[in-house]
Amino acid sequence: MAIWCTELAIDRWRQVEGLSRGEGALGDGPDAVPLALIEDTAHGPRIAAANRAARAAGTAPPMRLADARTLCPTLVVHPADPAGDLAFLESLALWAQRWGPWSALDPPDGLLVDVTGVAHLFGGERALIADALDLLARRGLSARAALAPTAGSAWALARHGPAAAIQPPEADPRSFLAGLPVAALRLDPDVILLLRRLGLKRLGDLDGLARENLARRFRNTRSAAANPLLRLDQLFGLRPEPLLPVIGVPAPLVQRRLMEPIRHRPLLDQVVADLAQDMARLLEGLGQGARRLELGLWKVDGEVLLRRLEMAAATRDPAHVCRLFATRLDDLDAGFGIELVRLRASWTEPLLLAQADLDAAAERHGTSLAACMDRLTVRLGAQAVRRPVPHASHLPERAQRWQPPLADPPSLQEELHFHHRPLKILDNPEAVAVIYETPDGLPRRFRWRGEVHEIARAEGPERIAPEWWRERSTVRLRDYYRIEDQSGRRYWLYRHGMIGDGRGGAPEWFIQGLFA
Repeated sequence: MAIWCTELAIDRWRQVEGLSRGEGALGDGPDAVPLALIEDTAHGPRIAAANRAARAAGTAPPMRLADARTLCPTLVVHPADPAGDLAFLESLALWAQRWGPWSALDPPDGLLVDVTGVAHLFGGERALIADALDLLARRGLSARAALAPTAGSAWALARHGPAAAIQPPEADPRSFLAGLPVAALRLDPDVILLLRRLGLKRLGDLDGLARENLARRFRNTRSAAANPLLRLDQLFGLRPEPLLPVIGVPAPLVQRRLMEPIRHRPLLDQVVADLAQDMARLLEGLGQGARRLELGLWKVDGEVLLRRLEMAAATRDPAHVCRLFATRLDDLDAGFGIELVRLRASWTEPLLLAQADLDAAAERHGTSLAACMDRLTVRLGAQAVRRPVPHASHLPERAQRWQPPLADPPSLQEELHFHHRPLKILDNPEAVAVIYETPDGLPRRFRWRGEVHEIARAEGPERIAPEWWRERSTVRLRDYYRIEDQSGRRYWLYRHGMIGDGRGGAPEWFIQGLFA
């Protein structure tokens, strides 16, 4: 069974934003206002997904945002999240295993489920497809589904065939699928365009040609998405098509169901300590260490309280886990009592036994860097404990990024060599008024924050061109100068643009850093 979520990105965005199909947060309905998700490209923002109202107004991927706003001035845009969509599709694939023993991803918006021999459990193949579409609709997903003997034919029917199509096993696939377009072969867009220019618009047109003619035309193609013959053989079941099933890995979990509800903190601390010991034994048996722990507390009145921890390094030391959770439980309101406590390791990493012993000894003596980072993170917050790492960019504001304190730094393909940079970079460059020798001479005087500075020495320029693969073509280059005023204070200024570069008016000056 092939499942195609026709508007996966839009539907997921609605769920993340708390919108449902019956609410009017965007108007009279979820599609009352034109909505599009955009992604940044080298040539500016482009449309990644659009709802029905936006498509009716002429907006469709991969149109540029500027062109889309010309066609639809009322277009509402939000940033796309491809990584989040893929993670959602993976969880959806695990959920879809209710219809078969295994499922596989068909990115970016499809699933393939093996339903061999299970249709009778749902009352037949029609009932199976109806059940799948009904449950997907309840989850707020617009979807199409189809059943066929092969993955290729099911994919083709789900996207280009009638609604809820079923290919009988006894039917001849060549005649049954002959009316589908060549796009049903899962080919690259340039291959589909070439076939259409040759007059081959339907699968029946390809099947009517001599196989030698197609083999001669596409003999140098190795990719399956560029080989119509290979796709035809997979469609008709003449060649196997290996699929990678999605396998769910259960997170280590321990729990305590209490005979009597507890309301006092000492008793809760004892339960958490017991769970930490159980989790340590479970992780030790798996050869894993916890990077993220989730503590769930079920109250008598049905409310569930969650407390999360994320460690700087993998650990399974019970004492360290209890110390971290002690701070997170200070504001806990037990109400009428807590009757169930559950500890779950949602993120684990391999951790050898010898390494765990060394870390535990270091933590007992207070010398473990990972334990120190964990305590600071719990006390100050995850965003307050970060370290800068270099990033492959010559632009000062992009030359570094922030990451968790003990995460491995990114490996740069080649080391970037910069000129002398100031130790203090302003969060945002501040505009200054500069007197300089035109068109591209050294600065002589500048005014910053209401004070005039006479320049005694100047060095430069250091020219930094725009990142053409990320910026628009109208972005101007920068000329950086290291200057010193008459008081001996040193600054880092840059001129944004040049006279006559055709990318704007007069150049602008900014100060971006201060030397020690």
